Amino acid sequence: MAFFRRKNVSTVKVRKREMPDGLWLKCPSCNEIIFKQDLEANDKVCPKCDFHFQLNRIERRDLLIDADTFEEWDEELFSVDTLKFTGVASYTSKLEDNVKKTGHRDAALCGAGLMNGQRVALGIMDFSFLGASMGAVVGEKITRLIERGTEQQLPVIVSCASGGARMYEGLYSLMQMAKTSGALARHAEAGLPYVALLTHPTMAGVMASFATLGDVIVAEPGALIGFAGPRVIKETTQQDLPPGFQRAEFLLKHGLIDQVIHRKELKQGITQLISYMQPAAVAAGE
Repeated sequence: MAFFRRKNVSTVKVRKREMPDGLWLKCPSCNEIIFKQDLEANDKVCPKCDFHFQLNRIERRDLLIDADTFEEWDEELFSVDTLKFTGVASYTSKLEDNVKKTGHRDAALCGAGLMNGQRVALGIMDFSFLGASMGAVVGEKITRLIERGTEQQLPVIVSCASGGARMYEGLYSLMQMAKTSGALARHAEAGLPYVALLTHPTMAGVMASFATLGDVIVAEPGALIGFAGPRVIKETTQQDLPPGFQRAEFLLKHGLIDQVIHRKELKQGITQLISYMQPAAVAAGE
């Protein structure tokens, strides 16, 4: 009977097409799936909801500085474990892991280049290296950036992103707050402009020092900006926080920052700000 006949089973195996990893990303804001190349072509801004993804130092440099005009300063500086920090993992091993991961010696890129033809001193903090925490090297590089900017009569721009002071360096990391602030005071005495660009996230010791000392403070949309995090504040105060608390738009409304500028308009926007503040003779290189 047909009922007892053995079914023909194919022995041909169909190979599934393997999809390479890393081609697609999920937007943390709208949960849409985005083709990675489309995201990069859009300056890492979600084409669906305008969420601003983080940029690394090279991406940020290329966003702000004219092509092939950037000269890096103090590239050779790197952090060491001065306090012989011991914990679950040694500070030295963490540094080595981050150097290997990023290909850079520490969390800050500093130098000078042209921004729409205007020479500027630019510092960039890279969150991919130990959360862009500020240790002795980061503080020293930012301080030298400002001092060279003052010496060369250049406007200074610092793109900030940080989780705060680097706990592995203890008091040495906290000293950088005063050191960078002092350099900025001398820069201001010289009548030169300083623009602080706050990106996601800018917190703690960096926020309490050079990130909020700009003649003009601008931020990217949606950036988390503050000293302590919202969860810590809520647990400490035992109060509900208002919607959008510590986001760039909230801080703009309450007067802590001066402008929220979309990433695609940053270069032109900062150039215009500098042209308003920079003396005409200096801007012309006289």
